[in-house]
Amino acid sequence: MELHIGKLARLFVYVLLGAAAFSVAAPLALMVLNSLRSNFDILITPLGWPSEPEWGVFARVWKEAELGQAITNSLIIAAATVGIVCTISSMAAWVIARRSVPGWMTVSLYFLATTTVPIQMFMFPLYFMMAKLGLINSPIAVIIIYSAIFTPFSLFLLRTYVLDIPMELEEAARIDGASDWAVFTRVIVPLISPGLLTVALIVCLNVWNEFLIAITFLQNSDSATATARFYQLTGRYGNNLSDLMAVATIIALPTLVFFVLVQRRFIEGVSAGAVKG
Repeated sequence: MELHIGKLARLFVYVLLGAAAFSVAAPLALMVLNSLRSNFDILITPLGWPSEPEWGVFARVWKEAELGQAITNSLIIAAATVGIVCTISSMAAWVIARRSVPGWMTVSLYFLATTTVPIQMFMFPLYFMMAKLGLINSPIAVIIIYSAIFTPFSLFLLRTYVLDIPMELEEAARIDGASDWAVFTRVIVPLISPGLLTVALIVCLNVWNEFLIAITFLQNSDSATATARFYQLTGRYGNNLSDLMAVATIIALPTLVFFVLVQRRFIEGVSAGAVKG
């Protein structure tokens, strides 16, 4: 009887996972298929199969929509944000996990409270501040904002990894004459590397897909990110669904490939952080 119930439970879980996977994969597949069809075919049968795939559409929209600059901007912003967040949060996590920091509970409550506040509430003061600094249409503005948004989460996550590292390892390194910097770079960083990879993936994917901040602070086509550029093109390709789907496919492809390549490490990092916490 228990074995029968276990099989039913396993089947139920598989059905749920299959439904979840289908709900995610189906829109992506439809996007790719429609990018290979003519606009007339899409209007007649939106869920149809491409009879004569138009593979040249990707090269054409890449050139016409100037996607190279937008994707380069997204890569630069994502890489800079990941570097800043990983550096600051790892250093802060080490200090907070190992030392008694005055007022840490107050600061942690502040971080938790601010992460629940919608970013829309900060848009006007942030915009006026960046305008005063002359950073509108500058990647520096969004890099600063993204770093501030993702650092609290990264700090809490990496702190759980640091707490799991035995103090004896640090003490042994100090006995051998290692400085604080040497202990951090040669002992702490290698041991929390799964957490750093998890943080890098989460930050990179969120920064790449973020729209509101990007479209607010990067308004011209030269500085626009991939998602902001897609929004700017909706008016140009609004009546051409095939080209619009081709642009969306090109923009989504880097994140899909990146996540597929590192998904195992990502899941392991998240699971390890949850257990350690």
